[in-house]
Amino acid sequence: MSNIVKMVVFDMAGTTINEDNLVYKTLLTAINNAGYMLTLEQVLAEGAGKEKKQAIRSILSIYLNIVDEKLIDQIYDNFVEQLGAAYKHFEVKPQPNATELFNKLKEQNILTVLNTGYNRETAELLLAKLEWKEGQTFDTLVTASDVPKNRPNPDMIFHAMQKFGINDGSLVAKVGDSVIDIEEGKNAGCGLTIGITTGAHTKTQLQQANPDAIIDNLSQLSALVIH
Repeated sequence: MSNIVKMVVFDMAGTTINEDNLVYKTLLTAINNAGYMLTLEQVLAEGAGKEKKQAIRSILSIYLNIVDEKLIDQIYDNFVEQLGAAYKHFEVKPQPNATELFNKLKEQNILTVLNTGYNRETAELLLAKLEWKEGQTFDTLVTASDVPKNRPNPDMIFHAMQKFGINDGSLVAKVGDSVIDIEEGKNAGCGLTIGITTGAHTKTQLQQANPDAIIDNLSQLSALVIH
């Protein structure tokens, strides 16, 4: 792990933001409102980290053997409406040591990028609640609605690299709380892929993706990326 790191790409919910799995609880409600009886564990296992319509598609296919785009669209629209209402009243907090870590990275001239399976509207709502500002708290945001292909495809990471003129993925670290975050980092050729146990997936689940490291708190990241 001696790579020089010029950019760290962080997932949002579960990694840098603590919203108590509100998104996946809302996703579960939207699916079950359509007449099903799935559990939060199932939704997290198959949906975590994915663009949310793709998450619904995967969950219905894996657990219910359903492939119905009209139904997927209906559940997704229901989910977006419920989530918007939920976020208006829900207290969103940074994950422990997130802002302190961002400040440390800035001191070392390491770029901080946030990326997410949310659309831009949802992501910006979260950031506004935290009063995190692009260009101040972090360097840029890339969302699922900004790129053609979503995780595990590397488009969001490539988008950020292109913005800052980084041509070598080995100079980038990806940090996330789900298997698909790690897969995204590997597909982008990141020099480091790091799982964190503060969100959707357990250490055992994260290990299935063979990350370079698994941490339990963002404070542990400094030792891996700052040299």
